[in-house]
Amino acid sequence: METIYMACLIGGILYALVSVIFGDWLSQAMDGVLDFLSLDGPSIFQPMTLVGGITIFGGAGLLLEQYSGLGIWVIALIALLIAIVGAIAVFFLYVKPMENSENSIAFTIGSLAGSQGEVIVPIPEKGYGEVLVKVGAGNTNQIAASYDKKPIPGGAIVVVVDVREGVLYVSELNLSI
Repeated sequence: METIYMACLIGGILYALVSVIFGDWLSQAMDGVLDFLSLDGPSIFQPMTLVGGITIFGGAGLLLEQYSGLGIWVIALIALLIAIVGAIAVFFLYVKPMENSENSIAFTIGSLAGSQGEVIVPIPEKGYGEVLVKVGAGNTNQIAASYDKKPIPGGAIVVVVDVREGVLYVSELNLSI
């Protein structure tokens, strides 16, 4: 059994090293060749979780075999239980938070309604200017027209009232109370 435990431990460590050091390079070089290995199912079966469990199984089995006087099958069962608990811990402490932290900078122009922005090119009463609107972690410049049909000077703070045909219709935000 020591050989099985050692193979699991070394295999897991090698997988971790290869995926950290060469992961991006291999992904680009193989360009989808190994896509059939992806698991479409519960995210608990991510490779990080499975390989983490196998590595923990190998390490726990080696330690229990070396430092306990338990029988072979009892050690295998305890190592398996430790691996399951470890894989679940890896999932909830690493994989799940990483899934939830994925952010996209994509936006639709329609989603800008209600946003605040700053005029960077003055907007005449009948015509177009440009506004800078904060979107997520970045900014976007958009064509804008005056919703109230009044000129809006550069540097003014505005609110997007409506979006039609790719144009933001803005109104100057009067912050004096």
